Amino acid sequence: MKFRETKLPGVFTIDLELHSDERGFFARSWCQKEFLDHGLNGNLVQCSVSLNSKKGTLRGMHYQAAPFAETKVVRCTAGSIYDVILDLRRQSPTFKQWFGAELRATKRRSLYVPEGCAHGFVTLADDSEVLYQMSEFYHPESSHGVRWNDPAFQIDWPQEIAVISERDRTYPDFEPK
Repeated sequence: MKFRETKLPGVFTIDLELHSDERGFFARSWCQKEFLDHGLNGNLVQCSVSLNSKKGTLRGMHYQAAPFAETKVVRCTAGSIYDVILDLRRQSPTFKQWFGAELRATKRRSLYVPEGCAHGFVTLADDSEVLYQMSEFYHPESSHGVRWNDPAFQIDWPQEIAVISERDRTYPDFEPK
């Protein structure tokens, strides 16, 4: 796997190293040792998937608060999405900044979302599927979010939003504590 740190400290893109021949290719998509060697959380305990039927579906911006904060590894397994990671770590030099990248099933890129960052995406194609690996079990009382269009973050979404949940649409304005 090829790990590249983004402009947000601790946020990485992860690309597969393909070993191709006449049959196709083989690649490792997860290796705890490689994650640990890069200083990343390699303790992934849960895996989830979301199917998003319509282009323009937005999910986010979600995170779990301490003591149940979670790391995520996110990959698009069908279709394509624009994935956004928002730095909510108050001591970070990039606090309130965001990083976005297109994830396509055909490219097989993953994003590493560290604890303290919110995550969300908008679908760029119908029937887009997203696979999430998480370092913490889901804890409903610790599940939080910030609004996708909050002026405090100025996220530049490349797709008009057509479908969004009531919860994601109505988070209050961000107020740092």
